[in-house]
Amino acid sequence: MNRFSYARAKSVADAVRLHHVTPDAQFLAGGTNLVDLMRENVMRPKAIIDISRLPLREIEATESGGLRIGALATNSALAWDARVTERYPLLAQALLAGASAQIRNAATVGGNLLQRTRCLYFYDPATCCNKRAPGSGCAALDGVNRMHAILGASEHCIATHPSDMCVALEALDATLTVAGRRGMRTLPFDGLHRLPGRTPHRETTLAGEELITAVELPREGYARNFAYVKLRDRQSYAFALVSVAVGLRVENGAIAALGCALGGVAHKPWRDREAESLLIGRAVDDTRAVERYADAVLAPADPREGNAFKVELARRAIVRAFELARAPHCADAANVTAHDSGEPA
Repeated sequence: MNRFSYARAKSVADAVRLHHVTPDAQFLAGGTNLVDLMRENVMRPKAIIDISRLPLREIEATESGGLRIGALATNSALAWDARVTERYPLLAQALLAGASAQIRNAATVGGNLLQRTRCLYFYDPATCCNKRAPGSGCAALDGVNRMHAILGASEHCIATHPSDMCVALEALDATLTVAGRRGMRTLPFDGLHRLPGRTPHRETTLAGEELITAVELPREGYARNFAYVKLRDRQSYAFALVSVAVGLRVENGAIAALGCALGGVAHKPWRDREAESLLIGRAVDDTRAVERYADAVLAPADPREGNAFKVELARRAIVRAFELARAPHCADAANVTAHDSGEPA
């Protein structure tokens, strides 16, 4: 491991200031991703700014009827919070589908948002990776790319975002509170992550010193009609080949509103709002309409040889997720279990 300096931030403003004045610095919260990357010499920051003791762990109701989640709340605290399991069970399902209990106890919400890809080539400094070393090339293009992106990729990177939580937050229309040198700002969740384009090393739209302080959920949590489907190589502690988070508001047997996002298929949680409009007003049990929606979402897919199976896998996962979401759920802790299957759907 390379040598680095260490500083503990006393406040959010202090954290932002320290990052701005310290070259090549990284924020440290739970450390479940950053420390691994430093051990592997994938990331070699010259400075670490510890934010783990900042007062950003509260989960509290908002005046608009939603929920505000501090960026340092742990994944476990969020997954088992009674307000989350009751009002946002889709988010609880996604959280419990990711990692192990030990990791969830340490990992923070903000760190989950900003975790790096788990691409084999990104983690191997001996290989070419434009994300790790801009301009060096992408070994995954013609290498082992079974886990890689089929949507929104580029000739410079085909890595996928690994988070389960982020897929649910995308479907739920979350917003972020971000602190920077110019003060606080609000950022729509779908404005956080970038597609790779020509600059895959730039993964988010945040300025270098900006710090996510909270995630805010809207009043609508799709607590009755929802599903999180995660298809993976093994049932425990594996990243998604394809995941689908779907929440529906059903009125008189028809879909009045929805949010649907895919994981494991792109550089960021993938949502097609234009395609979602195809389902508004359709009967909740109209499978043909869901199939047309899935076809529209996957129409721009551009898979590689090793991951071409993901197109059909994603299509079936979408259909399965909508099937599961049709039946009203009792929003309690007993239902916060991800739907896994060894079959495509």
